[in-house]
Amino acid sequence: MLAGVMNTPASPTTPAAVTPDHGDNLVGRLQTSEIFRDYQQAFQTATGLPLVLRAPGAFQAPMAGARNLNPFCTLMAARSKTCAACLAHQQQAEAEAVHGVATIECFAGLNDSLVPVRLGETVVAYLQTGQIFFRAPTERQFRTAVKELGRWSPVEDTAVLREAFFRSRVLAKGHYHAMLRLLTSFAEHLAMVANEVMIKSATAEPPAVAKARAYIAEHISEPLSLDQVARAANMSAFYFCKVFKAGTGLTLTHYIARARIERTKQLLLNANTRISEAAYEAGFQSLSQFNRVFRRIAGESPTAYREHLHGRTTPARSAAPLAFAA
Repeated sequence: MLAGVMNTPASPTTPAAVTPDHGDNLVGRLQTSEIFRDYQQAFQTATGLPLVLRAPGAFQAPMAGARNLNPFCTLMAARSKTCAACLAHQQQAEAEAVHGVATIECFAGLNDSLVPVRLGETVVAYLQTGQIFFRAPTERQFRTAVKELGRWSPVEDTAVLREAFFRSRVLAKGHYHAMLRLLTSFAEHLAMVANEVMIKSATAEPPAVAKARAYIAEHISEPLSLDQVARAANMSAFYFCKVFKAGTGLTLTHYIARARIERTKQLLLNANTRISEAAYEAGFQSLSQFNRVFRRIAGESPTAYREHLHGRTTPARSAAPLAFAA
């Protein structure tokens, strides 16, 4: 059961660049990735709170599969009508969370939080935690919750509900918000993993697609055309477009753009590499094109990305101009 009470704004999203089928597959692979499973275990152990990664619009009980579940919320999930109402409110909460971290309160006063994971400007998943009170629950609050439950179905197990209700975790807001800041940082790491997943699919693919991806990786710093890559895959350009899109979920143009941004990020791990040098080496022919593509895929400017990467602004070296096309 969720109803919005607090939201931290950020930049708005644009229409999804990831198709539903590929988006679901992407989230599934992130959920089973070693980096998420390790972080989930560490977060749950350190905080005593549940943590899940869920796809936008996922029709499943909140926190399904997590540890440290709130006993009262677990009882609510077992009731068909309250679970359905909770799912409906959760979808409404996602509308708030696409703009930034959203903390939302249910009819019983328990708080959940959604932290968006973005691939470029598109939200592809949410980290979700919570099921906590900010203040110790009261008897009056419990009676109000039971009265609300009675609107959906008869309440016969009041004693069990009361025991579970008063066993809920209570955290100070400052302590809880510090946990959310940790999740926000982790969401940025997951976004980088998501981008790698999009360009390095581990699933079986047609030999032509494998040849094309190998050719692109080898020639990433050079101008690449459809005819060129299709020839490397031993296919006609027309048929290659269909096979490549089916195999990767991306058009050739979008795939090359993502591969070049990933190459740029690797180069920027060296704090002494200028952004313009990295862009040129990754195959971009103009800085304006590079800045536009980087912002679309990474969700921030190259300068902001490097500052986040190194924790400070890297001093500029005296620069000789690069030969970028206008």
